[in-house]
Amino acid sequence: MRLHKGDVLFRQGDRGPLYHLREGMLKIVRLHPDGGVVLLNLIIPGEVIPHHSLLSPNDYHGTAVALVESEVDVLPAADWYRQLEEEPVRYKQAAEVLQSRLRMMQQRMDSLTAPLPADRLRLFREWFSRYIRDTDVTDVLNQEEVGQWIGLRRETVNRLLRKG
Repeated sequence: MRLHKGDVLFRQGDRGPLYHLREGMLKIVRLHPDGGVVLLNLIIPGEVIPHHSLLSPNDYHGTAVALVESEVDVLPAADWYRQLEEEPVRYKQAAEVLQSRLRMMQQRMDSLTAPLPADRLRLFREWFSRYIRDTDVTDVLNQEEVGQWIGLRRETVNRLLRKG
């Protein structure tokens, strides 16, 4: 399935299939009752989502939105869970996906401990460019989302971007 920038793959609270991101990048956002939106996650090629449903079904925790042109495979939930039961090696594959995601989150936490805000932004841009070339993170995420990802206020991100 082909997604264009801004297309919604699934919505928070719904339940449905799992997805394998072949190319592109997705963001997972969560809408709070007060109307606030929080960037929860960035999904890179090779990932199967939602992560929290790899071993058992669950409602979508957030809304998945394409940041750039993306290619996604639909993995019907019933087939996924049946194959887990019939082929136990798939549990190992699911664990490897979760391990990879955990390592990525550890890298994110490492960048959050950078003492200087400019270093946090630089590290995030470097990470992003590994997956989406020729596009700056600020072309697909707004300043609020960048700030949420690197633990800074939007105003600080704005000031850093103006400095260049």
